[in-house]
Amino acid sequence: MRSWIVRAALAIALVTTVSFALWRYFNPPPRITYMTAAVTRGRVAPYVTASGSVNPVVTIQVGTYVSGVIQALYCDYNTQVKAGQLCARIDPRPYQVVVDQDQAALTAARAQLVKDEASLAYARVSIERQTRLLADHLTSQDAADSARSAYEQMRAQVNLDRATIQQHQAALHSAEVNLGYTRITSPVNGIVVTRNVTQGQTVAASFQTPTLFLIATNLTQMQVDANVSESDIGQVKAGDTASFTVEAFPAHVFQGRVTQVRQSPQTIQNVVTYDVVVAASNPQLLLKPGMTADVRIVTTDIPDALRVPVEALRYWPESVPKSAQDRAATQNVWTLRDGRPFAVPVVTGVTDDSYAQIKSGELRVGDLVIVGERAGDNAQNKTGTAPRRRSPFL
Repeated sequence: MRSWIVRAALAIALVTTVSFALWRYFNPPPRITYMTAAVTRGRVAPYVTASGSVNPVVTIQVGTYVSGVIQALYCDYNTQVKAGQLCARIDPRPYQVVVDQDQAALTAARAQLVKDEASLAYARVSIERQTRLLADHLTSQDAADSARSAYEQMRAQVNLDRATIQQHQAALHSAEVNLGYTRITSPVNGIVVTRNVTQGQTVAASFQTPTLFLIATNLTQMQVDANVSESDIGQVKAGDTASFTVEAFPAHVFQGRVTQVRQSPQTIQNVVTYDVVVAASNPQLLLKPGMTADVRIVTTDIPDALRVPVEALRYWPESVPKSAQDRAATQNVWTLRDGRPFAVPVVTGVTDDSYAQIKSGELRVGDLVIVGERAGDNAQNKTGTAPRRRSPFL
């Protein structure tokens, strides 16, 4: 009885083994297809991204020194202006009245001076006569002293008249200056980008001078004020190359260069950013003031680096077990040898979004490195080339 049970168990085991072998024969496990990319030489350029606004390099705010009603406008949006060109006029009549009053006061002061100079001449003759008469004892000492006093008073009056004339001249000059300020002229050659007044509007020159016009001196040279976060600002320096796009021309990449990294921080919703100025040429006048720009600043540029795709550094074969800590401590890329992944230790340099620089390691141009794997139904391992998408900025 016991032997029959043993024979039955052996028969069942044999049938199970044969069935599993037949199933594996007709249903082989999926093979691994490795995706590879070639080791190349080329540009590796890490960058930082930021957003900002396009502005003219130099803008002039044209205001008014005097208050009044805008009598006429001679400049509008997009008007090409020259230095000294009349852009607006404030009603000059109130200021002309002041000029006329000061001119009349000056004329009266000059007439008064002529009158007092004649009186001074008479007092001089009188004192000389009284002095001679006093020497001959023909007049009293009191009369001589009275004549001398009159002479000194008239001489002081003449000096006062001259000072009064200078005072009226200064007041007249001030009134003429204010009258001149009723002519709003452009201080530079440029183009009007903003007009903030209309004809008939009253402007008041107070502690904060109102801005009537905003004039850009040269729209063929623009700058982007980019807001770079505090985590990236340490990588940016003056002289770095930059590129940017604007929403109006998404396919056009504009080129520029960092000219200034400003030290003044800006805090918006607890986020600290710094203003980085990127200069760019605008010969076709495609860029307009106020446009929003997406900026990419290249912090390091290696034009002829031995490089691999960044996916090659992230890849680790599923068939090679290793802890995450060990993976972080070891820097390898994987190649295929006899159809199996083989680790090649490397030392990397700078990295951008697509490639990593290989500073040392047993890699040559043209070697294939594994960037990924997938399960396939083919009987043999195959390799494929992973497509590389390059950013339009680089």
